[in-house]
Amino acid sequence: MTQETPETKTEIRFFDGHQDRWENFKYAVSVFFEFIKGFRALHFVGPCVTIFGSARFKEDHPFYKQTRKLSGEIAKLGFTIMTGGGPGIMEAANRGAKDVGGRSVGCNIILPHEQQPNIYVDKWVDIKYFFVRKMLLMKYSYAFIVMPGGFGTLDEFFDAITLIQTRKIEMFPIIIFDRDFYQNIVEHTQKMIEAGTISPNDQKLYIVTDSIPEAIEYLKEKSIMAFGLKYMKPKKAFLALFENGIKKIFKAA
Repeated sequence: MTQETPETKTEIRFFDGHQDRWENFKYAVSVFFEFIKGFRALHFVGPCVTIFGSARFKEDHPFYKQTRKLSGEIAKLGFTIMTGGGPGIMEAANRGAKDVGGRSVGCNIILPHEQQPNIYVDKWVDIKYFFVRKMLLMKYSYAFIVMPGGFGTLDEFFDAITLIQTRKIEMFPIIIFDRDFYQNIVEHTQKMIEAGTISPNDQKLYIVTDSIPEAIEYLKEKSIMAFGLKYMKPKKAFLALFENGIKKIFKAA
């Protein structure tokens, strides 16, 4: 075994990173106000189900149609449908809620190419930072639906399941659609169990299905019954925060 000497320690030179305190302070303030903006905009939405999925599927795609139908059935239960507010699967989910007269909200991300909220959201909030947007998508939700998607969808799925696994949020159900699309993820989960990097019980944190009726029954059991959800009564706005105006906007949408 080689013994470390003072000479070897002095040979290491570390890079000098940018640590501007003023810039860090301005960034922290900006993040704070993004959170406040999101909290105020979404305060009256009620219990949500968040639907994750790709922005790239068009309305004639089977995944779009499946999402629209599933979202409508979830909205009939009394949940507000929440998405990232963009096109594709997000649009299909918001549209499905609107089809049946349900509530539909979006947390739209501000991107260089100016992604616009889809036309099926009753209310949306534009957010600058992805991590703030992800927090808002989870804060108001009692379940998560993972539809086919790309890196962003997987990021949202693994973020949600990690928070549930580590008990940082409640044991909200996660439902993954569809079996064929996510077969490799299911197999990799089994591989992680065999390697000992996750517990066998972690498989119970989600279900994989192609059945809308199965998903609805799972939501009833794991969300509505498990958390004792009841149909909401009208809430009085807190006038000091001008919430009456926000509530009127939501109702008029």
